Amino acid sequence: GVSINGMIQTDASINPGNSGGALLDSQGRLIGMNAMIYNAGGAGASAGLGFAIPVAIIKDIVPQIIQYGRVIRPGLGVAILEDYYAARFGLREGVMVKFVDPKGPAGKAGLQGITRDRFGQYYIGDIIVGINSDSVKSYDDLFSTINKYKIGDKVKVKIIRDGKEKAVDITLVQI
Repeated sequence: GVSINGMIQTDASINPGNSGGALLDSQGRLIGMNAMIYNAGGAGASAGLGFAIPVAIIKDIVPQIIQYGRVIRPGLGVAILEDYYAARFGLREGVMVKFVDPKGPAGKAGLQGITRDRFGQYYIGDIIVGINSDSVKSYDDLFSTINKYKIGDKVKVKIIRDGKEKAVDITLVQI
């Protein structure tokens, strides 16, 4: 559900069902893994544009999959409201915190998610607008920014609460 930054565009023949092969340069060095085709014409059609995941991303992820059976990522201990739904609340920039794990680092730092009263009225919690010096305008921004850090790193999370900006320190945990 997130964008992969730095995708490599290729004209290698990629057809439905055969993605995942190696993308090599002219000297036989691995530069990526073919992952998808641009499909403007619907299922089974191809515009001749393929995209590959860069080898740098593969080198980070494969050892984790071998060791743990899954990808290990740093996180804040929050669930984020999908951009589409946040826009329905009128949010144009930043990401809306949907839920905060009270035992996680964001919960311990006092972040707040969406709440609902007994009459069914929803109340917006915190909106994340930055991590350290990086601005956060969408879920993709948040995901790619947090992925720059390691589990255990402390980051300054800039939030908007009740129209006022503030910053809290949060130590990233494994998700």
